[in-house]
Amino acid sequence: MNKKLLTISCISSLSLTMYTGCSDSTSAADFYNAGEEIDASSSSASDNQTTPTLDSSDSSISSSSELPPDDSTPGSSANVPASSSEASPASSNSNGTSSATIAYSSTPAAQSSSSAQPEQVNENPGDRPVIAYAASGATVTNAGNCVTVTGGTVTIKCGGEYDFSGSYSGSDAQILVNTAKTDSSVYLNMKGLTLTNTADAPIYIQKASKAFVVAKNGTTNTFTDASSRAKTYSYTNDAGEAKTDTTGACIYSKDDLTIKGEGTLIVKANYNNGIHTSNDLKVKNGLITVNAKNNGLKGKGSVEISGGTINITTTEGDGIKSDTEDATDLASGKGSIEITGGTITVTSAFDGITAANAVVVANGESEKPTIKIITGGGHSCLSDPTTASSSTGRGGFGGGGFPGGMGGSSCSTTESMKGIKGDSSIAVSGGVIDINSRDDGLHSGGTITLSGGTMTIATDDDGVHAEKALYVKDNANVSVTIAYEGMESPDMNFEGGITSVITTDDGWNAAGGTSTTTGGNTGRGGWGGAGGGMGGSTGNLKVSGGYHYVYVGTGDTDGIDSNGGISITGGVIIVECRMNGGMGGMVDSDGTTTISSNAKLLGFGTNNSEEGTQYSVSFNTNSYYGTSDIAFKPSFSGSKMVSSVGQPGVVNSVSGMTKTCFGNSTDRCVYTK
Repeated sequence: MNKKLLTISCISSLSLTMYTGCSDSTSAADFYNAGEEIDASSSSASDNQTTPTLDSSDSSISSSSELPPDDSTPGSSANVPASSSEASPASSNSNGTSSATIAYSSTPAAQSSSSAQPEQVNENPGDRPVIAYAASGATVTNAGNCVTVTGGTVTIKCGGEYDFSGSYSGSDAQILVNTAKTDSSVYLNMKGLTLTNTADAPIYIQKASKAFVVAKNGTTNTFTDASSRAKTYSYTNDAGEAKTDTTGACIYSKDDLTIKGEGTLIVKANYNNGIHTSNDLKVKNGLITVNAKNNGLKGKGSVEISGGTINITTTEGDGIKSDTEDATDLASGKGSIEITGGTITVTSAFDGITAANAVVVANGESEKPTIKIITGGGHSCLSDPTTASSSTGRGGFGGGGFPGGMGGSSCSTTESMKGIKGDSSIAVSGGVIDINSRDDGLHSGGTITLSGGTMTIATDDDGVHAEKALYVKDNANVSVTIAYEGMESPDMNFEGGITSVITTDDGWNAAGGTSTTTGGNTGRGGWGGAGGGMGGSTGNLKVSGGYHYVYVGTGDTDGIDSNGGISITGGVIIVECRMNGGMGGMVDSDGTTTISSNAKLLGFGTNNSEEGTQYSVSFNTNSYYGTSDIAFKPSFSGSKMVSSVGQPGVVNSVSGMTKTCFGNSTDRCVYTK
């Protein structure tokens, strides 16, 4: 919490009378000068706090106590926070009875001078405004000069805290905030409010320094907007510019917006977006459900999620989105999404999480995020290896089970239905992520860095696709359970972590970059043939650490494929390749391939491998194969093996070896010394 220490100046009885008499000239901007954002993980900045009692009989009071926004019930006494440079004392209450007026000064009482100018007095009494909705519209208590009510429309004109409750439906059902950008933040405390606007948006934050929608603990708050818009709003911003606006969301803000509180917030967006701000959107906590026609959560400047249980469903749009196109904003890091906490479920028509800049998923200070994403109905056209049976062993793909016998082909739609998309970069260092997507699981127009967290991906296209570079390292745990290609990037670097990919085409494909071929998925740059992505592209693949498993189906498929060179200097790699046509096999390179003896590589195939030291070894699903340093039980039978640790054969015992399993499997495990 940001704190301000307030010094209450001594005021004579004559001064009190003078202040009360001049209250009519008070500017609306002087009310509730809270000054700075009050940030707390609780449902309110002021929950469960004790405020000092001010005796109205005293003509002078001196105190340095903190006076936070109060969370008292309607009608109780509340202390009004003030900035250190402006005064916001109380004057007369709503029934005309004079009350003690307390002037707040940035100068201690002992230093005050008789020549100091008197501070302005706000006509709002000490209690915060309380707005109650009923069938006839809204009524307000303690309105002061900061709240106006017209039927069901409540207009907020000053910074501060406002309590809302009740239920109302109508074409005028709206909370409209229009405060000076130099004013303090606006807190809309929802204490059990159901608001349905049949013509527009129920919450419209037209102008504010910062706005907070707070769902108070133990309450359910539901907001529903109209399915169309006919109304436009004209106003003047702080720069004196005339603006015309139409609300584009159920909760629609032009300035910074924070969603918080320990209560329940339900948003039903029939027109466009669920919760939208043209600046920065933050979600702190709460139980949040958004059903939107277009995007669920959208912060054009940025989106930050640090907590809460969030359920998003969209019928025609993306789940969570940040999409500024301003070059200056992008250069400063705007257009990004950061998730450091919360339990998030996204079921979207198109992309699950998408940013014009970067997407970052990391563990927060006190929790780690859990994210589940389903896009485009989830993968639907590639054979699922967890249910398909093999005529020769456990799991895996039936022979010839893919179109035309030429390996699997992507059946992703031309629309973008990716799990997580970051135009510049994606960085995952923590959390638990589960993606089921019609399009790529992870896709970046730049780089992808996976250094931590646990990730499971099922897709009809690529599991992980980076247009520039892919890095897997540290404690990353990535499992692609079904994909066209498991991981693809022109520059692939495996420095650590545990990965598993099960694909219908290439497992790892170092390709792309300069490709100019067309066809296939929109924006993909073409497949360059059934084998996937030759087309003049370049590639570079390096493995220096980690544990990695690659399984590819039948057809013209490659386990590890590079359109450039391959350098394997460390790590543990298991490749199962069921290729039955074409060239390549377990390891395929168009450039120079170097496999160090420090690396532990075992490949199992049904055909020759283009690269690596190859051995004619018949293997089946009943035994472990390898050497005294590495052993693995294959999932199908074959007669070709690649090994970097010498002549492979049957390993009779794995006792004393270290077991490492790939993905969520309990039987696809490698044993090493």
